[in-house]
Amino acid sequence: MWDYLRLEVRRTLRDVGFVIGGVAMPVMMYLLFTNIGDDNGSWRTASMVGMAAYGAVGSALNTGGGVAEDRAIGWLRQLRVTPMTPRQVVAGRALTGSVTVLPAIVAVLAAGGLVNGVRLAAWQWAAIALLLWLGSIPFTLLGLGNGYRMTAQTTGVTNMICNLGLAVLGGLWFPLSLFPGWLRSVSAYTPTHRFAELGTSVADGHAPAPGAIVVLAAWLLAFGSYAVLSYRRTAGNI
Repeated sequence: MWDYLRLEVRRTLRDVGFVIGGVAMPVMMYLLFTNIGDDNGSWRTASMVGMAAYGAVGSALNTGGGVAEDRAIGWLRQLRVTPMTPRQVVAGRALTGSVTVLPAIVAVLAAGGLVNGVRLAAWQWAAIALLLWLGSIPFTLLGLGNGYRMTAQTTGVTNMICNLGLAVLGGLWFPLSLFPGWLRSVSAYTPTHRFAELGTSVADGHAPAPGAIVVLAAWLLAFGSYAVLSYRRTAGNI
């Protein structure tokens, strides 16, 4: 399985579309959104975490696109005749998603510290990166579920809609204070809002609220079940 993991990670990191969309785009959006208008240090920090979360979500969902493409070319059928079990195949893909979110997280955090002058303690930088890395797992499972269930083209469109929709609803691009009251209430239950809250809490100097962990854990269970059901549905056809 570890050889399979290394292969998939190399394939993903060599993808120009992944590098531009998953790494470069969040950095450019972060620098744009935080360098127009008034100079607000607190917004630069909050936006840094939000855009790092946005990049991580996009990279995690991208794992599903690779699964759908593999289904189309028969690669998953070839894997079924190897000694690897279906669980190892799914685990390898999930680990691939976990590894490939790191460049997006690190790139945005580096832009915050080196370009925008965000200043945090060393433990805060490390904790934010770690929590965003671990917190991206539910989105990897969502991408896998889409990839096992849909065609490559449909998976790409669906993942893009999921990424943009969840980013906006979760307040990754704009402060929630700009949202109407009813939308702020909805945002509190989105996985992206609670995902970003893991990092913003640490940036503010305290641990994430238990509510954020509970909501994110519930989404982890939901997306994990979706991925398993999608795999089982297509297992007989790959």
